[in-house]
Amino acid sequence: MTHYLDFEKPLAEIEGKAEELRAMARGNEDMDVETEASALDKKASDMLRELYSKLTPWRKCQVARHPERPHCKDYIDALFDEWTPLAGDRGFSDDHAVMGGLARFNDRPVMVIGHEKGHDTQSRLTHNFGMARPEGYRKAIRLMEMADRFGLPVISLVDTPGAYPGKGAEERGQSEAIARSTEKCLQIKVPLLSIIIGEGGSGGAVAFATANRVAMLEHSVYSVISPEGCASILWKDSNKMREAAEALRLTAQDLLRLGVADRVIPEPRGGAHRAPTEAISAVGNTISSMLAELDEVPRDQIVATRRSKFLRMGAHGLDG
Repeated sequence: MTHYLDFEKPLAEIEGKAEELRAMARGNEDMDVETEASALDKKASDMLRELYSKLTPWRKCQVARHPERPHCKDYIDALFDEWTPLAGDRGFSDDHAVMGGLARFNDRPVMVIGHEKGHDTQSRLTHNFGMARPEGYRKAIRLMEMADRFGLPVISLVDTPGAYPGKGAEERGQSEAIARSTEKCLQIKVPLLSIIIGEGGSGGAVAFATANRVAMLEHSVYSVISPEGCASILWKDSNKMREAAEALRLTAQDLLRLGVADRVIPEPRGGAHRAPTEAISAVGNTISSMLAELDEVPRDQIVATRRSKFLRMGAHGLDG
């Protein structure tokens, strides 16, 4: 059953009517409803195009959080061969919110690290809704060090509302682990590229996305804080999340203009959740392109170019 967002309710009614007609026809072979159903399909297609041609920042947040959107595991299963997961931070435990391991991309050995949210209630609880604890970031540090040692490019898939803010995580050094992971991103001497596939929330995302190249899916978001959190701080009212989303400049298009993102990956009409295979293929093409770009950079300049990319941030601005 398709999950519709609140702004898609008119679309849900039209697509529901078309499906009802076809269901009736399946129960009665004498009924011919295809002409009417096709007209409803066209109306739904036009409405879908209209809705997604002018998404507000808040609606983009909703699309980025869509429960049927492809997650890290979906990308790994589809794009990488010989996936060998590696577990644990060698200090406390394994964090299931962070997936990481060795794989081959187009027959090239790489290290893959990403946030996994889960796809149903049980898996979301297992993966803590993609909110990593300190051991998750320390696992990422360990894998980046391994990749650096063996000369493997690192590919990160970012999709998190933010690092887990629980008491235990804070006791085990959450902020220090995030800072160390960000530091490690800046230190490794191999190409590092990052794809924001859904949400890129706060330091929990920066810890994986301080990369040579950062790409964002068209309807993904990347910000220092969630719109709800921002609204709660600035206006003491989380219901002002729409205004906060506007102010945060968190869309892929805004961040491309600001120089935070290097490219925007087009999504299928209606978002990645409507055609996941197509969306995953587009991400694969982008990874291939960015790896080819980074292969042109001399290895002794990989770190310098990554650092200069972030030092230049702030020199860009939005028109007007």
